Amino acid sequence: MTQPPATIFLVDDDESVLRGLRRLLRAVGYASKSFASPAEFLAQLSGDMPGCAVLDLRMPGLNGLELQQAMESKGCHLPVIFISGHGDVPASVRAMKAGAVDFLLKPFDEQQLLGAISQALLKDASARVGRTETAALHARHAVLTPREREVCTLVAQGLTNKEVAQQLGTTEKTIKVHRARVIQKLDVDSVAELVRFVDRLSQG
Repeated sequence: MTQPPATIFLVDDDESVLRGLRRLLRAVGYASKSFASPAEFLAQLSGDMPGCAVLDLRMPGLNGLELQQAMESKGCHLPVIFISGHGDVPASVRAMKAGAVDFLLKPFDEQQLLGAISQALLKDASARVGRTETAALHARHAVLTPREREVCTLVAQGLTNKEVAQQLGTTEKTIKVHRARVIQKLDVDSVAELVRFVDRLSQG
């Protein structure tokens, strides 16, 4: 399936700022969508949209940090860049701790903003690949039967067939059959690869 192009989402209650940002992004070839309020932005938020968000820190209603939290609660993973007309050090610290890509003070240098956007888009693309890979791992794991999942977990912990059989109250021969099915269904070539699979699965 073809990935839709990245979009830079702009949220600021100052129309002159939005107008300037749209002009800058259009000049360098970025697609953008602008919103005059957090509520307007959240109302159209849907799906897993590629891109990033440039948010003003201080706006009526939700502020930028609260908007970032609202995005996360809706399952939106867009990387965030904050812009602010106020040198609010505590807010900038909170923003960076919350995972913001950058925190820029108005008036900011255009190249600095474009650099932050480039960094945010790379972060988004990398995270998107990671989420796709994690989903594929979970899909492969989901085809295992409940007993095969138990065997999978114990084998990945380093237990021998005999130890797994003792722990699950069955025979070593039965465990060998389950283990072979696990290896086949997960499409791994060795126990070492199975261990890496389970480790990646737990991280996702």
